[in-house]
Amino acid sequence: MIKKIRPYLFLILNIILCVIIVSIIAIYPPPQTAASIIPVDGAKFKQADWETQDCLGVQCQLCPFRCFLPEGSRGICRVRMNVGGRLKTLVYAQPVSVHIDPIEKKPVYHMLPASRIFSIATVGCNLRCSFCQNWEISQCNPEEAKTAGRIMTPEQVVDAAIENNCSSIAYTYSEPIVFYEYVLDIARLAKQRGLKNVLVSAGYINREPLIKLAPYFDVIKIDLKGFNEQFYRKVVGGDLKYVLAALKELHRLGVLTEVVNLVVPSLNDDMGEIAGMCKWIHDNMGTDTPLFFSRFTPQYKLGNLPATPIETLEKARKIAMDAGLRYVYIGNVPGHPGESTYCPSCGKMLVHRYGYAILENNIKKGRCVFCGKEIPGIWD
Repeated sequence: MIKKIRPYLFLILNIILCVIIVSIIAIYPPPQTAASIIPVDGAKFKQADWETQDCLGVQCQLCPFRCFLPEGSRGICRVRMNVGGRLKTLVYAQPVSVHIDPIEKKPVYHMLPASRIFSIATVGCNLRCSFCQNWEISQCNPEEAKTAGRIMTPEQVVDAAIENNCSSIAYTYSEPIVFYEYVLDIARLAKQRGLKNVLVSAGYINREPLIKLAPYFDVIKIDLKGFNEQFYRKVVGGDLKYVLAALKELHRLGVLTEVVNLVVPSLNDDMGEIAGMCKWIHDNMGTDTPLFFSRFTPQYKLGNLPATPIETLEKARKIAMDAGLRYVYIGNVPGHPGESTYCPSCGKMLVHRYGYAILENNIKKGRCVFCGKEIPGIWD
């Protein structure tokens, strides 16, 4: 009997194996092969940091995906590639977005209110958020960018920031982790020239690269996109645990960190999860951690969803304040009282905001002018 069914068992096992392989590829697609898209000229690209090598290819150690790349392949970020057996960055000194913004637009609320910040980005991202507001550049290949070929060296970036009376530089819009080498070189030079640095990131980075980067930054703003692993995997394309690890590391390093949670209706607006997130921030990062609940507006792949009700944001803010967090904000709702900063001691309004405008600032030398309470941040 066994001899009769043995050939069929072998066939069934092969079918099961094929189904498993196809499923794995569907969930974790292999890196895109780029040899036929970009000329493989090793001199054209800059050597990237955080690689390990073996005879079959290179492995990128920058972020938790740790993409293994055979010759001519790119990582999930689209901008790091095996060229000639070495890991190369395809976007060094090639920004696709350069703007001068009010610092409140980042949003960063605890550094130099009303100052101008020089904002820069290349293409690429190591996540796949369905609600990305800058998907045209974050989900783009370098050769597809409208400004492909434009060069702006770190020295030119810093010079432009100073010439335009900016107090700081923001690495933003897409995901600055994936243009790590460019960020690091600019940030070092900016620090030497007296500018401040702001990293606006999803925090999807390994510990060692983060430790090397952090000393050059005055503020790091992390998008904590939810507090549910399933949400992160399905909607964001990553794992929550790595972002939480990065937040804990930033707190250990003593970097001023502001956290933003974009509240998306029906996906991450469960008040129980929000309460869990607020408790985690309180316990692991401290009561003075600035936390934003920002309003979602329909875009990219989630154009079918409604905008976040303001009442939802207000409930989330109350939960956070009840959890003991002192600086909790409502974002993307111009004119809402939750945009402003209040003294946790006397309760008076310290920084009165309306959208990106500062109407009043009652913080002097880092303290409340009414009661003298020290307010965490960089104010002068």
